[in-house]
Amino acid sequence: MKLAEVKDNMQKSIEATQRAFNTIRTGRANASLLDRITVDYYGTETPLKSLANISTPDATTIAIQPYDKSSMGQIEKAISISDLGLTPNNDGQTIRLNIPPLTEQRRKELAKQASKLAEEGKIALRNIRRDAVDAVRKQEKNREISEDEARDLQEQIQKVTDQYTEKVEELLSSKEKEILTL
Repeated sequence: MKLAEVKDNMQKSIEATQRAFNTIRTGRANASLLDRITVDYYGTETPLKSLANISTPDATTIAIQPYDKSSMGQIEKAISISDLGLTPNNDGQTIRLNIPPLTEQRRKELAKQASKLAEEGKIALRNIRRDAVDAVRKQEKNREISEDEARDLQEQIQKVTDQYTEKVEELLSSKEKEILTL
C-alpha cells in the first residue's frame, strides 16, 4: 500500500467526519441539517434534498418547497419522526422549520454527539492505519521490501495518522465552539 493511497483514504475519512458534523444542529438554520432525512416517496426511501428545494431565508428558518406538492405529507412526517426535534409548519406551498435557540442542556448534548462523531472518525483513521501497516508487514514477509524499509514505512504511516487525527481534533474543537457559543 502506498503512502499517497493512505493519505487519500484518510482525507476521505476527514471529509466524512466533516459532513457528519454538518448534520449537528447549532443555533442557526442550516440546510445540511436535513441531509440525513429520507422520505417514503411512493414506497422508496428517498433523500429529502432530492424531493424538494431547501433554503434558509433567515438565520432561524429553513424553508422546504417540494417539487411534487403531493409529497408534502410524507415530508412533514419524515421530519417529525427524525431526531432533529423540529416541528414542521405547512402553509400548503412551503414547509417551514423554525430553529429555536438551543438550551444549555441541549448544547451539551450536541457537544457530546459531536465528540462521538469525532471518535468514529478517529476509529476510521486507525482502521486505515492498521490496514496499511498490515500491507507493509505482508510485503516484508514476502521479501518485497527490507526490514528497514518496512520500519520506515510504518513510521511514516504513523506520522500521517497523527496528522489526520489532529485534524479531527481541530474539527471537533471548532464544532464544539460553534455549538456552545450563544
